[in-house]
Amino acid sequence: MDFDDYQKKAKKYDFFEETEDLSAVGFFEKILGLTGEAGETADKVKKILRDKNGVISDEDRELLVKELGDVLWYLAAISRYLKVPLSEVAKGNLDKLESRHQRNKLHGEGDDR
Repeated sequence: MDFDDYQKKAKKYDFFEETEDLSAVGFFEKILGLTGEAGETADKVKKILRDKNGVISDEDRELLVKELGDVLWYLAAISRYLKVPLSEVAKGNLDKLESRHQRNKLHGEGDDR
């Protein structure tokens, strides 16, 4: 499945009407959902580090994949609300990283390095 196909199919599970008004509740719900799911992912990793000395089991991996799926859903929805195909987000990110790699700027701070 490609990113844009996923984004279209994932829309089915959005309880809010898509709107161009980014001050609408639905858009903010997606932003908060993304941070919540990213936090749940980080918390699972924290517990693997703390309780299992960083050794990841098959069950842990499965749980992390589920959390990453939730992160992906929110990312796809936010991109959709912004009227941007998810494939464009992915391509833009790879282009940015390649540019940083070519200029030896993967490390450091700032969005425009």
